[in-house]
Amino acid sequence: MTTSAAPSVPEGLGDVARLVDGGEMDCGSGLLLLITRAMRRLSEGELLGIRSAEHSVTIDLPVWADLVGHQLDAEVAESESGPWWFAVRKSAKVSTVFSLGERTPVGHRLWAYTNFNCNLACVYCCAESSPKAAARHLDPEVAREAFAEFADSGGKELFLTGGEPFMHPQLDELVRAGEGLERTILTNAMIFGRGRRRQMLEEMDRSVILQVSLDSATADLHDAQRGAGSWAKAMVGIGQAHELGFRVRIAATLFDEDPTAVGELHSALDEIGIDKQDRVIRPVAAEGFADAGVHVSIDNLEPEPTITADGAWWHPVAVTNPHMRIHDAPLPLSEVFGVVRDTLEVQDAASRTGREVFRCA
Repeated sequence: MTTSAAPSVPEGLGDVARLVDGGEMDCGSGLLLLITRAMRRLSEGELLGIRSAEHSVTIDLPVWADLVGHQLDAEVAESESGPWWFAVRKSAKVSTVFSLGERTPVGHRLWAYTNFNCNLACVYCCAESSPKAAARHLDPEVAREAFAEFADSGGKELFLTGGEPFMHPQLDELVRAGEGLERTILTNAMIFGRGRRRQMLEEMDRSVILQVSLDSATADLHDAQRGAGSWAKAMVGIGQAHELGFRVRIAATLFDEDPTAVGELHSALDEIGIDKQDRVIRPVAAEGFADAGVHVSIDNLEPEPTITADGAWWHPVAVTNPHMRIHDAPLPLSEVFGVVRDTLEVQDAASRTGREVFRCA
């Protein structure tokens, strides 16, 4: 599957501005993500050319275009058995279900993997976390040095992720190490209800934000992606966090565009009091356990420097990708951010066309 700014298309398709070649993918296995990403780069009224060797797309694509408000201008078949070509005209009223946003300036945000073990083994986990994964705990002393350097250099936002951060026995120390920064913990909200973890939560500063993973309004999709019973436990955890006075954000992860399901999720979040600004709908990245999703690389992904116990990485979704590793140690941060800035300088000098923002928070 490819995209091109100057495609060669068959006669009758029209003057397309960009081409998406979906190969044999159907609309439910990633093609709509490719189309949506390409549409975002077009101006109102421009044509997107789409080529597909999958017959079901001839039925599903017109339905999708009608649903979101685009106009299907043309359809051309190379033969009775395909491949098929489509020209879809972008409408101004269309928006993706995925959260969009501006780039985060390098130096403003730091991600830290507290650990890699987790009580869940989500099918798309970019970090390959699971109950069987090695913990690879971030040392509190390393965290104190890294977070202090980050703050001293003008950093503002600190995101603590995993794995499941509440499985780190010294999470409270990591959180305190980030005092003065805008701190957010990414959690599945399933294991902080009792014992030492509950104590850590109760004693935590209420300025800390809890970002909870919740993929759907009901259990079906969430449990299919994250494990049986996980939706109900997450809902209990969200209630516990609210009762303790924490600001709760919700992050949903989806393989495909699904306006209906996302609409239902927003309605459910309205009912439990999650502010609209505290909701993130993000696509699966084709990293880690995921065998499908958005392809990311240093060439097309806005950097959000990330440290782990054993290195530093371009972005939190890419900590299993050796090509996205930018340093073999989490310290010093000056080296980590320096590599990122130098790389961006070279890329910007050549071209910034096609770089995307991948929202994780």
